[in-house]
Amino acid sequence: MFKRRQKMPTRFSGMEIEDYVLTATEKEASRMEKPLEKKWFDFLWWFIVTLVAVLGLRVFFLTVVRGPYYRDVSKGNSIRSIIIKAPRGRIFDRMGVSLVNNVPSIDAVIIPVDIPRDEEKIKEIAENISTILNMNMDEILTELKDNVTSKSLNPVLLKENIEHDQALALLEKGNILPGIGIEKTAIRDYVDGPIFAHILGYEGKIKQSELDQNQGYLLTDYIGKQGIEKSYENSLRGVHGADQVEVDSMGNTKREIGIINPKSGSDLVMSIDAGLQKKLYDSMGGILEKTKTSTAAAVAIDPRTGQVLAMVNMPSFDNNLFANKISNDQYASLINDPDKPLFNRAISGEYPPGSTIKPAISVAALSEGVITPSTIIDSLGGMLRIGSYTFGDWKVHGPSDVRTAIAESNDIFFYTIGGGYGNISGLGMNRMKKWYNLFGFGQISGIDIGGEASGLIPDEQWKLNKIKERWSTGNSYHSAIGQGYITATPLQLANYVASIANDGILYEPHLVSQIKKNDGTVENINPKVIRSDFVSPDILKVVQEGMRKTITDGTAQTLKNMPVEIAGKTGTAQFGTNGQTHGWFVSYAPYDNPQIAMVVLVEGGGEGHSSALPVTQEVLNWYFGGRQ
Repeated sequence: MFKRRQKMPTRFSGMEIEDYVLTATEKEASRMEKPLEKKWFDFLWWFIVTLVAVLGLRVFFLTVVRGPYYRDVSKGNSIRSIIIKAPRGRIFDRMGVSLVNNVPSIDAVIIPVDIPRDEEKIKEIAENISTILNMNMDEILTELKDNVTSKSLNPVLLKENIEHDQALALLEKGNILPGIGIEKTAIRDYVDGPIFAHILGYEGKIKQSELDQNQGYLLTDYIGKQGIEKSYENSLRGVHGADQVEVDSMGNTKREIGIINPKSGSDLVMSIDAGLQKKLYDSMGGILEKTKTSTAAAVAIDPRTGQVLAMVNMPSFDNNLFANKISNDQYASLINDPDKPLFNRAISGEYPPGSTIKPAISVAALSEGVITPSTIIDSLGGMLRIGSYTFGDWKVHGPSDVRTAIAESNDIFFYTIGGGYGNISGLGMNRMKKWYNLFGFGQISGIDIGGEASGLIPDEQWKLNKIKERWSTGNSYHSAIGQGYITATPLQLANYVASIANDGILYEPHLVSQIKKNDGTVENINPKVIRSDFVSPDILKVVQEGMRKTITDGTAQTLKNMPVEIAGKTGTAQFGTNGQTHGWFVSYAPYDNPQIAMVVLVEGGGEGHSSALPVTQEVLNWYFGGRQ
């Protein structure tokens, strides 16, 4: 600030004048002396320094802090991964016979990120594709428009299994068909499709609903839909690879970066004997022609391990139809067929088992002390009467012990031990249910394909709840001979017979014995025991002798002169209201060292000894007679 200095007198022409001098600080003086241009230069200099500092910090942030992110974005924009589909695992029978092969195929696909945003261009693309692929143009337009807003590089299926010349045409016109490409893949070729269809099932293109439930799949992938293809999907499916290429802004390939090789799926070795499967299929087809029926099923099991050796359903279907994208007309024909060819009768069909279940009731009665091996029961002239009700036999038998009753299928004997009569109290339904359950009836077995039914073993409370009636002695009689409310699947019957053959071990049946992985290791599927030691060996021996006597002196004497000794049991089960019957036969062989347990069912085939028994005879004669 300005300061007033000390007044000093000054003389001027004889006059004395007061003199004032202005003073300032150094800083103030400096300001007054600095030119205006210098001030503007300083301001500009500091502005530039600040701007450079801000830009430097921004560069540091983008390159160091966010560098990895932007490098990935840049890489994604210039490098594209073209999926290389992994081969699906193959499937073999127990002898190494191939049941499923992979056949190269080509799909037409949409790459959403490359679809033009111009509607006229999209329409032009749709017109070209319609001509090349013989597709409806509106369908193509819908697909293109549905994906036009997507930035995804993942292909979307347009048409599967296109012809080779169609694929070439798409490649040749690639420059005018942005967003359209081809994808190399493979479809399944099922060897002898109808013979193995219900076991192997089939695969097909994945649906959106399946994609939502299965992580890591593409919309162009195949997935198991039924049978082994579905239950072993995680093993059969491989890991896709990729061909990484550098592309320009138009999506044109400039150079290859590298290849990530795909990993093939694991191969499966089935427990199925393909030769036995085919023989059963042919033999059953022959008997169906003779009996004028059209539906049947059969299951064969190795009683030593629980491995399923064969599983046949008739009628069947060709699963190659599904592998090649079945047409609407073909599918409608299958689902509208009254014989239900898609239905897996062997594991899902629930039928009255008839007399095939009598060995199980014999075990129950002997184990519970209702009878002894030497107990004799009179046949009552083939007719048991309770009040006004009568329960007949299929023929008049003489007095029988349990071995003879099994061999001759004596209904009066089993009525008596099941529901009681005279001085024999009988098991009653609750105890019968206990033993049926122990043999696996009324429960799923846990076989390694889906769709298995549990069958039905009722009890007194079940009838009260379901039908609003009390259980009667007559209900127990019917249950003791495999009739009434009781139902079972062919698989359950085969497994139960196997447990009798192997001295009382009930295995969990399975269809796959080995998983051969792509790293060279092998995973063996070991036998799983559901239960064991639930029957005394002495009691089982009595029942086994009764089943052997069925062949030597009973209802299946046509099997006397076979290459090996066989044990078995016939069954004739009534169903419906017209007196129709299913024909059953269960068996195992050789008698002293069982290697196979088998059940044959001919629906509506009359008596078991006239329909199911001839199939068993032909198949076991082949199996133990040199397989000629």
